[in-house]
Amino acid sequence: MNTTIQKASSRNTVSAIRIGMTAALPICLGYLPIGVAFGVLAQKAGLSVLQIGLMSLMVFAGSAQFIAVSMMQDAAAAFSIIATTFIINLRHLLMSSSLAAVMKPVGLGRLSLFCYGITDESFALNHPRFVSGDWDIRSALALNHTANAAWVLSTVAGGFGGRFIPDKAFGMDYAMTAMFICLLVYQMRGKWYVLTALVAGIAATGMSLWFEGNMHVIAASVLAATVGYILQGRSMRKKALQRADTGADGAGES
Repeated sequence: MNTTIQKASSRNTVSAIRIGMTAALPICLGYLPIGVAFGVLAQKAGLSVLQIGLMSLMVFAGSAQFIAVSMMQDAAAAFSIIATTFIINLRHLLMSSSLAAVMKPVGLGRLSLFCYGITDESFALNHPRFVSGDWDIRSALALNHTANAAWVLSTVAGGFGGRFIPDKAFGMDYAMTAMFICLLVYQMRGKWYVLTALVAGIAATGMSLWFEGNMHVIAASVLAATVGYILQGRSMRKKALQRADTGADGAGES
């Protein structure tokens, strides 16, 4: 471990940046089609190319941007859009906390730049490298901002190209729904995730019959997350008690 830490810190800046940019290439390849699709959808929702670029630059969160554009199309209130995207991006607090535990202390400026570029994908690549010790803030910044540049440029390209694609061509009206289905499937890591998704879907559908606007999306999300958290907590406590009882029985028999 000490050897790898010395190796990372002994690299010159150009080499560290090159390694970070190379590590970002798989993320960039994944961002390109999604970014272009987002740009086309945002253009169809009425955003200009400049607005699309600024949104990608300042928000830099694919799922939040897709949801925001969808809610804009439905003329949702600004508060609903901000609250919904805030809840969706709360997971970044967990990712940042996890990274803080394995990173060396850095200055506020570089730390702010790094935090800005944290996404699910960059976290997945940066975290294990920081844990291994063969990684430093220079490579991490290069990785994050190479991915950021790919996202911004692909969404802007989609915004330009969207003007030449007729409405509802190539099933583009279904693209946003398909995107969210894919994002949901990727999150299905166990029965509690499936249960939470089902509760959210059923609650959102039911609440939409009584609530005006898009408040039912926020209410259903909070309700489903609460239900999932409570049920998972109970299950984990029950398993812990069972393991404790099994251990006590084994100790008594011995």
